[in-house]
Amino acid sequence: RLFHQRGWVPATGGNFSARLTENSMLITASGCHKGELRSDDFLSADLDGRPIASERKASYETLLHCQLYRHDTDIGAVLHTHSIANTVLSRRLRSIELAGYELLKLLPGISTHDTRVSVPVFTNDQNIARLAATIDTHMKQHPATPAYLIAGHGLYAWGTDVAQARWRVEALEFMFECELQSAR
Repeated sequence: RLFHQRGWVPATGGNFSARLTENSMLITASGCHKGELRSDDFLSADLDGRPIASERKASYETLLHCQLYRHDTDIGAVLHTHSIANTVLSRRLRSIELAGYELLKLLPGISTHDTRVSVPVFTNDQNIARLAATIDTHMKQHPATPAYLIAGHGLYAWGTDVAQARWRVEALEFMFECELQSAR
């Protein structure tokens, strides 16, 4: 609801997941309004994206969550948003360079605002398995990637748990809004 109220997940846009076990996650079901989520709007799925004991369909982008959980076993939650700022910036830029922001310290491995972080933007692809493979290749080459965007589509951010992932989304969305405002 918090993300919906801030305009970061309009209608059924976005999706959220949390690792349950080494090989499973809890993820939003397809077609759920993010401002009105109830407990039955989540389902368990394996890390191949197959629902476990549920007739409901997992989010269309489930494989992007699976890629992150497989890439780093310390990832405990993945949050995907569709804000105006991240959507507009991702349509304009191949990567978003963030520098000098105090909130950069909420990203992994950063202890000072006096740094520069590049958030990559990947071309949107309706073939989610192919997109996940592209992102996986990038992340293996750039393991310090703190988050990523899909052009015209939105942000993927993660953390060791839901709280840390939420803080990172909030920090990134704030910085993206600053970048968008300063580009006007």
